[in-house]
Amino acid sequence: MSEVRPATAVGNRSARRNGWAQPTAPGTQPSKAQRQHTLHPGAWWLWSLGLATAASRTTNPLLLTLLIAVAGYVVATHRTDAPWSRSYTAFVKLALAVLAIRAGFAVLLGSPVPGTHTLVTLPELPLPDWAQGIRVGGRVTAEGLVFALYDGLKLATLLICVGAANALANPARLLKSLPGALYEAGVAVVVALTFAPNLIADVQRLRAARRLRGRPDTGVRGLLQIGLPVLEGALERSVALAAAMDARGYGRTAQVPPAVRRTTAVLTLGGLVGVCAGTYGLLTAEGGTYGLPVLLAGLGAALAGLWLGGRRSLRTRYRPDVWGLRAWLVAASGAGVAALLILYASYDSAALHPGVVPLTSP
Repeated sequence: MSEVRPATAVGNRSARRNGWAQPTAPGTQPSKAQRQHTLHPGAWWLWSLGLATAASRTTNPLLLTLLIAVAGYVVATHRTDAPWSRSYTAFVKLALAVLAIRAGFAVLLGSPVPGTHTLVTLPELPLPDWAQGIRVGGRVTAEGLVFALYDGLKLATLLICVGAANALANPARLLKSLPGALYEAGVAVVVALTFAPNLIADVQRLRAARRLRGRPDTGVRGLLQIGLPVLEGALERSVALAAAMDARGYGRTAQVPPAVRRTTAVLTLGGLVGVCAGTYGLLTAEGGTYGLPVLLAGLGAALAGLWLGGRRSLRTRYRPDVWGLRAWLVAASGAGVAALLILYASYDSAALHPGVVPLTSP
């Protein structure tokens, strides 16, 4: 006689296998300590954005490779088996494609960097006079190719950092942690961010099913036969999401006095203007005295506007994620890397941007 297992235990194991819950005993709910053990999704995004900011400040291949290695190691040791965690491989492939395309453009269309070390000379296509400054073919120099590889590696690192955040942060928990004023916009952003991971999961599932049936899953024919079920699944998920949001009363707003609405609009718009003006002041030599105070004042006004705007949203938070010490450390590690490279750029910019004319080691 087979053993009958409780449905609760089966559900808990299924949820853990998909990365949706922490291990708990059958019939019990996750404890506060277990919820605190799960890192806040916003910390992962701040960490990855810090790495991306650092990558945008340098073209040194050694530093960029180090950032890629750190992001890959963290993803390999901390991601779950959830569908969104499988998107990191796709981002890595996209980064490699960007690197190859950037190098291919440098070979076919030339590079603005002059060079003396000719690697190969391709047949050059003659172009009309109105296309001056553009060439197809011609000399391919080592300096131009290295410059293209440096630039492409920077773009690839940015994609890998964003992919790490997608693989580590639970989109549903991230949406739950947003302020009430950003909830509607957050839904659109979360749906957009989860589209690619879910699409990849559907493609992998359908390809595995076709292989089990002995049908081709590669080539143009296999791609065409997989594409329609994938699009159908995406449409069904969209309809199910809309129905679930409508059933839960999504979009309800509270009655807020007109004075509060006007104050919210003034604070939000004024804060955004202050952030733009302060950022411009920090980037220019003339605004070095007023840039930081205006930026801080704009951030304060924008945060106050978001807090007031959140009063219009009738939302409750069931077991909100705790921003604890681990979240602070993770976010601070990414911000520290970005701050270190920004400060170091003012002392030794040549080390962060190795020269290619003449060719020098990074």
